[in-house]
Amino acid sequence: MRTIALFTCMILIFVFTVGTLYIDSWFSRGEAQETLYWGSSGELVRKLQSTLKDWGYYDGPVDGVFGGGTFEAVKKFQRKHGLTPDGVVGPATAEKLGFPVKKTEAQTAYRASGSYASRDDEVTLLAKAITGEARGEPYIGQVAVGAVILNRTRHPSFPNTIPGVIYQPGAFTAVSDGQINLPPDESCLKAARDALNGWDPTGGCLYYWNPATATSKWIWSRKVVKKIGKHWFGN
Repeated sequence: MRTIALFTCMILIFVFTVGTLYIDSWFSRGEAQETLYWGSSGELVRKLQSTLKDWGYYDGPVDGVFGGGTFEAVKKFQRKHGLTPDGVVGPATAEKLGFPVKKTEAQTAYRASGSYASRDDEVTLLAKAITGEARGEPYIGQVAVGAVILNRTRHPSFPNTIPGVIYQPGAFTAVSDGQINLPPDESCLKAARDALNGWDPTGGCLYYWNPATATSKWIWSRKVVKKIGKHWFGN
């Protein structure tokens, strides 16, 4: 019996060691540049929670589920390290955590906020949000959704970065249901560029909703400014 118990112990130690090495190699290959946010799950989140717990930022369970506790811990870490406290683990935050990230040539400098300033990154992320939220809308409606996101980055009531606005908990259905991870449509990539270049069909609106599917009672308190496609835009 003692021999069997010892053999079982050795197998468990081997599995644990191999698993740890696999996770570490996963990070070293660059997968850590995957953006983590409220609602993410898996081994990367588990690694994040474990690291934050070891450093005294997090006291919740290491369960691989990015929820409120992890969100607040990430913000606490970001404040401590001079990053924008948006609760989103992008390349800048991942690097500060010691998770190696691959940098493209465009990612040569930090923004003052602590996020990478790559125009390509901004276009892609904004386009993914537009794809998830408005891929079935007319082109001007796609630009309008992108403009709302950019308008929020300039408003004191919202995070001041594109990732911060997009991944703000509960802000966008596309993030909640995972559609943010769909490959961006070509028209949405063009719409993102047009919005970043200053085209705002909404005239400065901070909100949009589909009156046929909206479930929030609060949104109906917003003043409607424009109607484009199926979306209403307002403040």
